Amino acid sequence: MHKRKPLLTATTAFLLAGVLAISGCSINPNAGSGASSPAPNNSAAPAPAPAPTATVSNATVNMAINAEPNFNPWFPTGFAESQPVTEILFDGLTKWGTDYQPVSALATDWKPADDGMSWTFNLKKDVNWSDGKPFTAEDVVFTFNEIVLKKELGASNSSNFVDVDKVVAVSPTQVQFVLKKPWSSLPNYLAWYAKILPKHIFEGQDPWKLTTFNKEKPVGTGPFILTKYSAGQFVELERNPNYYGGGAKFNKIVFNIIPDNNTQIAQLLSGTLSMINVQDPNLLEKLKSNPNLNVNEVLDNNYFWIALDQSQERFRDVKVRQALLYAIDRESIIKGVLKGYGSVATGPLAPIQEKYYNKNVKSYSYDPEKAKSLLKEAGYTPGTDGFMQKNGQVLEVNMPAGQYGVLVQASQLVQQYWQKVGVKVNLQVIDWNTYVQKVVGNRQYDATLCWWRAPVDPDVLAYYHSSSAGKGNNIPGYKNAALDKLLEDGRKAKTTEERVKIYNDVQTLTAEELPYLYLWYPTMAVATQKSLTVPKTTFIVAEDHITEWTIQK
Repeated sequence: MHKRKPLLTATTAFLLAGVLAISGCSINPNAGSGASSPAPNNSAAPAPAPAPTATVSNATVNMAINAEPNFNPWFPTGFAESQPVTEILFDGLTKWGTDYQPVSALATDWKPADDGMSWTFNLKKDVNWSDGKPFTAEDVVFTFNEIVLKKELGASNSSNFVDVDKVVAVSPTQVQFVLKKPWSSLPNYLAWYAKILPKHIFEGQDPWKLTTFNKEKPVGTGPFILTKYSAGQFVELERNPNYYGGGAKFNKIVFNIIPDNNTQIAQLLSGTLSMINVQDPNLLEKLKSNPNLNVNEVLDNNYFWIALDQSQERFRDVKVRQALLYAIDRESIIKGVLKGYGSVATGPLAPIQEKYYNKNVKSYSYDPEKAKSLLKEAGYTPGTDGFMQKNGQVLEVNMPAGQYGVLVQASQLVQQYWQKVGVKVNLQVIDWNTYVQKVVGNRQYDATLCWWRAPVDPDVLAYYHSSSAGKGNNIPGYKNAALDKLLEDGRKAKTTEERVKIYNDVQTLTAEELPYLYLWYPTMAVATQKSLTVPKTTFIVAEDHITEWTIQK
């Protein structure tokens, strides 16, 4: 029997969480109609009480996305385009607070079992779907048991929930997540794109059509409802007047499909768009000097890396991996490509994760002679053409680069650095959609430069555990039993002190072993028109708190 491929690999969508940052927005007031990473959660961090009902502005916020979205948060064909839309159409059990702690969304509170083998979540009462049907525990059970936990479907971040065995409805307003292993940070991961779907809409549908089913008018529990959709043109959402979370302070959002980033930026400067996450560091100074804009630099949990395909024996040699990192002048890339808006990366946790971030790990300052020495120790010698070779095989690397942000420019510099130490690099510049399918989805590469936006919790098991190699979030396919054990122990740990020790050890090991070649942590910036006020935090968290956005006429 022919086995169907997953609709979308977990990585294809989840990697692209950082891409959503290029959406922007504008306001039409006359239109019609410093953070710390979370500690283990032994109980709910309550959300702030809803503010008293405020006057709703009759404004329209015009946002820009790069391409066609779809409306299933677990199967987005284009995560960057779909996520800003699905984020406000659907809610999860928890969401990120502005301090990066998980707070109440559809769940009021939560608590682990004494043995750590389950979590119980109490659900909010009197919450309705946008079609008027009641939200119940059965919706949570259906979403996880029938969608997320079915490996053959390949839900977009299902690999995050590999330690969940099943979800049980204890009552109409209470669910229990039954675990395979203790997992202290489950509430944190439920805040990370884990939206709940309506059972009464999706039950009985062909799961292989979930990417397109219910596209015309999706049913959700979020603060906005889809009212108009014109393929290739726009998606229009209006304020959900019955939203349990207090409701937005403006009436409408229109997601305009604008593929060209330069057009988006021009519209930001002209006032047509009023919010954009700044990916291009060359623009920051220009935007900062504009008197009509506020530009806030924020810490973020992005880190850029090079993945080496470790199904190839040559890249399983740690000396080769270390040599390739010594060969890259990361400081020069940060100064030249990023204009200084970044810092050298040391591992899977970023400085934003403060108490969990281990700065005392092995570093790899630019040293091309050290790189050559390590390659020789690995058995490589220079050939007559100057390229390193071993057993008659030239050390040749095929390196696809996706046309997105600074990826191509940085990859070109890496090509130059590697060729200086005798590594032949064939750089292939391809459009972003092809890159995602070819490299992220099908793993067709030798080396590739990209990035992760990992959850702000230090639990990175989904990205580094051997079980996530292949089609999971472990893109290079790195496998290490010692690292697996540390990551598993991290999920079991119940105290912050235990977790700090474990994740310090994780970073020490990854700095030595280099599952990825760590490049830089970028400085992110959010530019807004002064008429729009959003929480001063990263774009993802700000979007979780869209009901707090305010507009000044």
